[in-house]
Amino acid sequence: MKHKWIALVLVVLLAMLQYRLWFGKNSIAEYKNMQSQISLMEAQNSRLKQRNQLLRADIEDLKSGLESMEERARNELGLIKQGETFYRILPKEQ
Repeated sequence: MKHKWIALVLVVLLAMLQYRLWFGKNSIAEYKNMQSQISLMEAQNSRLKQRNQLLRADIEDLKSGLESMEERARNELGLIKQGETFYRILPKEQ
């Protein structure tokens, strides 16, 4: 009779541990969720690092000379120097 009680207590303890493993705090489901969040954040960090590298390159170009500033002014602000002729090429209408 004593062995049955010990076996029953062990089975109950095992069931409690299994419940905690699968459904409790710090469970396997929570672990998988955290892993997916980490993957998303790593991808976002990678995109942000790439963007920062491009911005650093732009800053270095702007610091190095007037040519990059002139190019930016032409592209973004439509700068036209004196004596230059401006041509706008429009695509064909369909």
